[in-house]
Amino acid sequence: MKQTLFCLLLLNFSLYAIAQKNYVVKSPDERVQVIVSVDKEQVKYQILHEGDVIIRPSTIAMQLSNGKGFGIRPTVRSTKSYNIKQQISSPIYKRSQIEDYYNEMEIKFKGDYLLLFRAYNEGAAYRFVSTGKKEFTVANEIAEFNLGSNYPAYIPYVKIGKTFEQQFFNSFENTYTYTPISQWESQKLAFLPILMEGVNGKKIAITEADLEHYPGMFLCNEDASNTLKGVFAPYPKTVEQGSGYNNLQGVIKEREPYIAKSSGPQQFPWRVVIVSTKDRELLDNDLVYKLAAPSRIEDVAWIKPGKVAWDWWNNWNIYGVDFKSGINNETYQYYIDFASANHIEYVILDEGWAVNKKADLMQVVPEIDLVALTKYARSKQVGLILWAGYHAFNRDMENVCRHYADMGIKGFKIDFMNRDDQEMVDFYYKSAAVAAKYKLLVDFHGAYKPTGLQRTYPNVMNFEGVNGLEQLKWDKDVDQVTYDVTIPFIRQLAGPMDYTQGAMHNAIKREYAPVYANPMSQGTRCRQLATYIIFESPLNMLCDNPSNYMKEQECTDFIAAVPTVWDETVVLNGKIAQYTVIARKKDATWYVGALTNWDKRALELDLDFLGAGNYRAEIFKDGVNANKVGMDYKREIIDVPANKRLTISMAPGGGFVARIIKN
Repeated sequence: MKQTLFCLLLLNFSLYAIAQKNYVVKSPDERVQVIVSVDKEQVKYQILHEGDVIIRPSTIAMQLSNGKGFGIRPTVRSTKSYNIKQQISSPIYKRSQIEDYYNEMEIKFKGDYLLLFRAYNEGAAYRFVSTGKKEFTVANEIAEFNLGSNYPAYIPYVKIGKTFEQQFFNSFENTYTYTPISQWESQKLAFLPILMEGVNGKKIAITEADLEHYPGMFLCNEDASNTLKGVFAPYPKTVEQGSGYNNLQGVIKEREPYIAKSSGPQQFPWRVVIVSTKDRELLDNDLVYKLAAPSRIEDVAWIKPGKVAWDWWNNWNIYGVDFKSGINNETYQYYIDFASANHIEYVILDEGWAVNKKADLMQVVPEIDLVALTKYARSKQVGLILWAGYHAFNRDMENVCRHYADMGIKGFKIDFMNRDDQEMVDFYYKSAAVAAKYKLLVDFHGAYKPTGLQRTYPNVMNFEGVNGLEQLKWDKDVDQVTYDVTIPFIRQLAGPMDYTQGAMHNAIKREYAPVYANPMSQGTRCRQLATYIIFESPLNMLCDNPSNYMKEQECTDFIAAVPTVWDETVVLNGKIAQYTVIARKKDATWYVGALTNWDKRALELDLDFLGAGNYRAEIFKDGVNANKVGMDYKREIIDVPANKRLTISMAPGGGFVARIIKN
């Protein structure tokens, strides 16, 4: 009887093995391997790195509302393989040229759909592609990431809401909870990117790319398992203005029984798994940018990245003037004069220039003469950018863009979207396209993480989706210093960050306190300088007020000189949540930035990337008393040692910067 049972089991296993087919694609260096298994019921994929299992067999599928599906009871029609090696021009990025080198496997299925799998040296990605001509709706998507073990993870939970429905409406801002994935809060969603510490010390990051006409992906772990699962906001059926701050958002009152609708042929988002053997590799990863759709703007010469003198963080608190500061022309002329004198490209008019709670960007408050202000800015070679609430911008987008472009406005900071359902994702693409039509820049604040839109529409400069410096106006418990040395390894994998740095009032750990109208930063002055090099942001804010910057001209000169886009990036060192050191080059000048956590730290920097020759460096380093007075720093001009080795030290919460030129 036992022998008969064994034979039956063996026969069943053999039949299953015959029914299941495996398809494999490897990275160009063959370290990354994606294995796709297809049987009569489902499609699964797994990812290996140097033989280590990164993602164990995980089910993927798209469930359609008509009862059919992609990856459900699949039948393979054909397969194709491609080897791609090309250069991507990236003029508004951390390097001017990107080497795009990958192997792709295309699996064509019965039922008018494909699955594409790409293997890069730094990770892997897959996407579904519908090829039929008929319209359909997607009831749900199955996206599993079976990690196989109870790895520690850096989890960016959604801050608010008890139910998934409540959590779909959020600002995509939080610090990271470091915990094993089995201890994931079962009713909590996390937004992307997310990072795990995997086998043999390797890091595993999950995110998405080329998110267009589809909802963004959250992750959850409801059963304390080792598998993370994708969650998607259903399509909005009824949306009303209201909720939140000044009724600026669109609130979902009712949803459809599906997550997305499609007109037929469509490429769905890439599901991306990034693998690194060393922490510092995460600091210089281009995978999201590579996977994004190419630019839809033919001529990008009009797109001008740069710095922005910002009014809101410092609460318009200029001083030493003969007029009452606030939202008025005199105050903004002061900001414009400051920007002009310091070669800062833009000034922003944040919330307050348009009449409050009207959701009408054509109604300007009587204290502002925007036509006169725009002319004044133009005479000073400074551009103006306007803040706009989502609802007001969305309801009159074409007219608003046309009107203010004709006036001479250079762009919009659009705020309080706070969603990533399909309708909202469509808004991002529509607003980017309409703004580009009128040669306007866009900065998405109150936004979900970037997924490559900045490559597709290079006029899109920034995305928030980051727990930025604004938190220090009100949050007494936040550990911003540790966060600052964590986000370059995780959030910055997705793309640029509207973090809004540049504080001149710098507090050590025990002296920090949130002050809304006259805020301070955590950590040292040199830390603030270093963030302009470490953080990627083509449109980069100076968050403090001009009066403070003019009292600190040495630091202001350095900030104003730092480029916001780069020709080359070299990562020197880094360990997640501890420290990071990055060098970036623009034209013939190198900039080096370093940040540490709350630990005092000494590092030896290898500057061999400079090449042969003699070099001189302007450096800003934490002062000897920076552990007691965060604003203490020292500026020096030094010769770079002939051996290209430079030892630096940083105070707790400190930083270091250098500007290096060849003699």
